[in-house]
Amino acid sequence: MARCNGPLHAFHATWGCGYNVAPVTYLRFVLWIGVALCGAASFAAIALSRGEPVSAAHIVVAAICTYALGYRFYSRWIAVRVLAIDGERPTPATRLADGRDFIPTNRWVVFGHHFAAIAGPGPLVGPILAAQFGYLPGTLWILAGVVLGGAVQDFVILVASLRRDGRSLAKLAYDTLGRLGAAAGTFGILLIMVILMAVLGLVVVNALAESPWGVFTVAATIPIAFLMGGIMKGGHGRRVGIATAIGLALLGAALVGGHSVSVDPALGPAFTLGKVPLAWAVILYGLAASILPVWLLLAPRDYLSAFVKIGTIFLLAAGILWVRPMLQMPPVTVFANGMGPLFGGKIFPFCFITIACGAISGFHALVASGTTPKLLSRETDARMIGYGSMLLESFVAIMAMIAAASLPPGQYFAINSTRPLEWIQQQGFPVTPAEMQGLADLVGEKTVQGRVGGAPCLAVGMAGIFQRFLGGPELAALWYHFALMFEALFILTTLDAGTRVGRYMLQDALSRVVPRLGGGGWGANLTTSVLFVAAWGYFLYMGVIDPSGGIRALWPLFGIANQLLAGTALTIATTLLVRTGRARYAWVTGLPLVWLLVVTFTAGLQKIFHPDPWIGFLALAGAAGTKPAEAWNARLDAVVAGIFLVLVTTVVLSAARQCQRVLSGQTPIEPDGNPPARGGISPPEVPAVGGRSRCC
Repeated sequence: MARCNGPLHAFHATWGCGYNVAPVTYLRFVLWIGVALCGAASFAAIALSRGEPVSAAHIVVAAICTYALGYRFYSRWIAVRVLAIDGERPTPATRLADGRDFIPTNRWVVFGHHFAAIAGPGPLVGPILAAQFGYLPGTLWILAGVVLGGAVQDFVILVASLRRDGRSLAKLAYDTLGRLGAAAGTFGILLIMVILMAVLGLVVVNALAESPWGVFTVAATIPIAFLMGGIMKGGHGRRVGIATAIGLALLGAALVGGHSVSVDPALGPAFTLGKVPLAWAVILYGLAASILPVWLLLAPRDYLSAFVKIGTIFLLAAGILWVRPMLQMPPVTVFANGMGPLFGGKIFPFCFITIACGAISGFHALVASGTTPKLLSRETDARMIGYGSMLLESFVAIMAMIAAASLPPGQYFAINSTRPLEWIQQQGFPVTPAEMQGLADLVGEKTVQGRVGGAPCLAVGMAGIFQRFLGGPELAALWYHFALMFEALFILTTLDAGTRVGRYMLQDALSRVVPRLGGGGWGANLTTSVLFVAAWGYFLYMGVIDPSGGIRALWPLFGIANQLLAGTALTIATTLLVRTGRARYAWVTGLPLVWLLVVTFTAGLQKIFHPDPWIGFLALAGAAGTKPAEAWNARLDAVVAGIFLVLVTTVVLSAARQCQRVLSGQTPIEPDGNPPARGGISPPEVPAVGGRSRCC
């Protein structure tokens, strides 16, 4: 394999030559330059428009080019230079296999599980709500944030857990941050986790309530997962292919059958459930997903759901490229001033907080240090699963942004806010009652006005694109209800994996007091599962039966909590790089950490102390006309937000102290996890083979 010389030498030395792959040829070099130019042209068309309509296809092309370049070059550089990925290093799934939590699994099944677990309501709902600022700020943050921050966090935390016996994020904090930082990190992570799980449960309940199609289809995935798990257990290749074919066929039947069930006079009412029974069903499902062996329910169901998620998103992308809808939302709206009808606050910092999971998500670090490292058979697959899955979730966020921005702005604000149509018209966005009624008739609803939360707006936007792409207006209602079912399926896979991850973290925390709870036996499994599910299940149930109680009181903290969790994960990742002798690469996670802390702390302090009741919790609590229950919730939100900020500050200061001790020589450099299988010590740089460095 010849060395590279000539004008491409610098390019090859950085990205190609020196690794155990084919040299970068001139043709390949030209190809990647073409990808970069194509992406740059699409960005230019988006950013330089001066009032003329912009095709949504430009956003799709810009996103695909950005992801391709980020994955090919940046993630590869991180894998080779920063993490020194080594395919010969044994993974926890192979060394600690127990048939329940640690199970070597086909990498595509793991990819499906991981993507399904991390892709929850955030990338669907966040961009929809952030579109009140216009399509441009959110789109730019989604693309830049994921390549430089979100995917990096997921990848680094996954590798860190892989090399430390699949330890949870709380356990990594305990090993990395010192006693005080570990205590603050563990408590903060568990508290945030309970809130996130309860919020996810409430979103699922709201999406499936009174929806027999959604309930039937989602319920059908459980026995299908049992069947697939039994076929795939202990097998690879052919068994996985057979199980996939059977699962997809049955899933397709469930999707079609769900519509038939919903219109059946006997079956329709049987699968039409209210919010209270749905809440109990979600709680019991979460408990089962946490207790049962991962190969039986969690992994195959998430793998199966990933086909629906990925298939729907790529079908939507194909529809956008085919239809090429114009973006009707302005690049930046008048609500950049902070007085938007969906939520209060200016673009900085609230656009970034609202986008959340579409760019970077702390919840992902929990999955990357939870179920996924216990399933991976080879360390080299971490790049595809850690970095690649996050890019795919970001693409989901881009699709959601397009679905919102392709609607007329008047319709968008009428769906997502409770403001009267006259007020929306006064802001310069024309909309009429007849127009909104016609839209409701098109999608088969009594009304779509005031359907806040983001999910109905996404369904309307998806139905609008699909009906122009497949079927015409006659199928708009079908596509709308399919989109609602798709959203519920999307979110439930995050809840089940999150519950199991929460059980792992609770076991790690309680094992310091009761060592028996840290084992892998059924008793420890059952006890910690019940405790964790009871915690988030209580808030979910109270939120369902009390319009102002339970998790509804903590709902406004969802975005801040998630981003503070990401800050905690990046802090741990940066400290690990320093403690393992890679301080020169600490900027890879350190720069996203600094940005995230600035954004999140600014948002947190504004939410607590801002004098405008539309923004600040304390101002809302003291405002005239605020109901007692609302005032109590606002004060509770302020207290919990303050606790989060104090805990994360403690984590960051503890990490800074640990880094200072390492850099000053007071603490010795430690090895990066378990040594490779060949018995050598994991080198600080890429292990050489035949005098040449290897790539993943």
